[in-house]
Amino acid sequence: MVEGYCVKCKKKREIKDSKEVSMKGGRRAMTGKCPSCSTKMYRILGKK
Repeated sequence: MVEGYCVKCKKKREIKDSKEVSMKGGRRAMTGKCPSCSTKMYRILGKK
């Protein structure tokens, strides 16, 4: 599981139902939901 920052909870949490997506400039990111409040979370990863 990937850890990300939840803006609503203001804490780092593991991203639930995470999946890797590709951003506009070719960068990778993980997206999913916060397990506590179900807010959408997003974490930018490296280029490789």
